[in-house]
Amino acid sequence: MSLWVIRIFFLTLCCGAGVAVSQMQPELIASWPLGLVIGFGFGGLLVAVDEMLKGFSLRAFSSATFGLFLGTVIAWMVDRSQLFVYADEMPVRWLIRLALFIGFSYIGMVLAMRSNKEDFSLIIPYVRFASQTRPDNLILLDTSVIIDGRIADLIDANFIEGIIVVPRFVLKELQVVADSSDPIKRARGRRGLEMLNRIRRNPRYEVKIHEGDFAEEKEVDAKLVRLARSLKARLYTNDFNLGKIAELQSVSHVNLNELANSLKPVILPGEIFNLRIAREGKDKGQGVGYLNDGTMVVVNHAQAFVGQPVQVEVQTLLQTGAGVIVFADVKTPPPAA
Repeated sequence: MSLWVIRIFFLTLCCGAGVAVSQMQPELIASWPLGLVIGFGFGGLLVAVDEMLKGFSLRAFSSATFGLFLGTVIAWMVDRSQLFVYADEMPVRWLIRLALFIGFSYIGMVLAMRSNKEDFSLIIPYVRFASQTRPDNLILLDTSVIIDGRIADLIDANFIEGIIVVPRFVLKELQVVADSSDPIKRARGRRGLEMLNRIRRNPRYEVKIHEGDFAEEKEVDAKLVRLARSLKARLYTNDFNLGKIAELQSVSHVNLNELANSLKPVILPGEIFNLRIAREGKDKGQGVGYLNDGTMVVVNHAQAFVGQPVQVEVQTLLQTGAGVIVFADVKTPPPAA
């Protein structure tokens, strides 16, 4: 609403300016109604251009300005090179100059907008552009870690510090998943959007939607790695393959699954603790329970305690591809028959 107030105010100024010109320079504008229409038309044209450029970021504008400057310089150099010295007639020379400036300006703007800040080192060697106000700790989130939701718990518990960065292309991917015809995918996408809203509502953290994109990269994972390297941000993910790609390209990253595994409590043989027996085991007389982190505990002689808490003593540990399985014995005596 505030933007439209500014636009209406601007249109009013343009109309007033058109009327003022008609009064001060009647040879340019014959009457004040005509000045009013011209002023309104000029202001409306600018408002229409503003509306068409609503997705045009400041970064894109600065890149386009730089490309326009380079294109203009090259066009001026070509014009001064005496290549068109035989085009003496004024209309012909004027058309050549116009074509040069429009053509090179367009090419310069397009090339600059398609480039990233690393490409400018080719134009100005040994110079790197870096914002002096950019914080050192940027947290870049991918789609998998947003849908997972544990990142929101870590943020709420203040285990993570910095500015949360969510790329626009990740938001688009989340929206596609949330609009999927598959109910499971749709539920996952909506959970991801809810997690983002939860993070955004945390007053201690700032969440920024990054508009940067890499049109030449088709995969979201490749875009994430390039953006993390460009921003010098730490990438948070649950994707094992994405983590390996980031590691190969020397991009700092955190895999929440690996973090969770490293934080699991260490259980040693001989340790005694209480455990609720959830179900019967595969072998006769066995019962199975689970620790808080999901670790399975197989308890001998615990079949009679299904659904009850018992005291168990760890005997051995078995490392498998899915994790650790704990084998224990019951310390509580079995109920009397």
